[in-house]
Amino acid sequence: MRPKSGLAALPWPALGLLAALSVAAPASAAAPPTQPTDGPGGVGDKAATITKRAVGRASAATYAFYKAGPAPEGGRPVAVFLHAWGAPNPQAYGAWIDHLARHGWLVLFPRFQEVNRTRPADAPAIAARLLKSALSDLAGDADARPDPERLALIGHLAGAPLAAHLAAEAAKEGLPAPKLVYVVMPGGIARDAKSRGIPLGDLDGMSPKTLLVTVIGDRDARAADAAARRILRDAHSVPPERKLLVRALSDDHGFPALTATLASPAGLDAAYDGGAIKLPPDPPGEKPPPFRWSADMALSGEQTTLVSQINNARADSLDFLAFWRTFDMAAAAAFAGKDAQSLKNDPAFSDMRRWGDGWPVKRLGVETPKVPATPAAVQR
Repeated sequence: MRPKSGLAALPWPALGLLAALSVAAPASAAAPPTQPTDGPGGVGDKAATITKRAVGRASAATYAFYKAGPAPEGGRPVAVFLHAWGAPNPQAYGAWIDHLARHGWLVLFPRFQEVNRTRPADAPAIAARLLKSALSDLAGDADARPDPERLALIGHLAGAPLAAHLAAEAAKEGLPAPKLVYVVMPGGIARDAKSRGIPLGDLDGMSPKTLLVTVIGDRDARAADAAARRILRDAHSVPPERKLLVRALSDDHGFPALTATLASPAGLDAAYDGGAIKLPPDPPGEKPPPFRWSADMALSGEQTTLVSQINNARADSLDFLAFWRTFDMAAAAAFAGKDAQSLKNDPAFSDMRRWGDGWPVKRLGVETPKVPATPAAVQR
């Protein structure tokens, strides 16, 4: 009898192990889509040097990021990035900030929270002061010069109701009205004046020319879905054709899988570590107000877990295509005076491209929110 060779020579336990490894091994799994080389969500000017600085003062600073060199005539479009509660270091969103800066944006990252020392109820007023001060400080800067006519707000989790609140209060606060309010995985909204969270306030002050886009995922989605619909619903002054609800879908067809969680819009880039950016000093002799601690300043256990996920997230295809690209397209539409229906009708807006084996990635869900019969019929 001829001796066995190859797989036939292996004992049964070894064959079982080999079979299990072949199933689990990702080596042959389809790769996810890569970042586009150009256009919305694309790489941008990779040769550019990005200026990273802080304006204001040490106790009330805003980080500013933009391409080095003179600003174009008319100034730079402005993206105001409002972070999740407990994630005030811009490096957690560094990949997205880098993308925006390389596409010519002036990115402002107000440091509206000092972890375990800031009350959520105080965040809107702090953010408004910081943004107003930063726009004023940079108005005469030849390199950073902001264009107040092209202002967009990006809010993640607790930063989402904060973005909506700032947009509604812009006229009262002496701020330019944002053309785009883009909120991702919204959450952290206070139920009432006595509960913990960011007060949403009355959104009827939001300009009717605003394009209002909410983006949620399908993992841990219930709270974000409810918050997104509330923001869309409560902004009565914004007509329905200027509102959009976008849903990113998880997809495990290939490896690594794409998972649309609450933390997925974050993307670590240590080059944007706020700790490495020198803060301007406080005015001589000025003393900060006395600190009074309250229980809602502290992060809960659930918040701490989520913040850990945010601080360790890495950019993937969801970032390139579901978040960065849809923001880029929404901003272009908003600045051109187009409405949300133009985005919904564009097949490219919801397209998530294909896995490495040609299988399509699950497309984004895009819907126009339903209009209530009358504002009075809306339950808050």
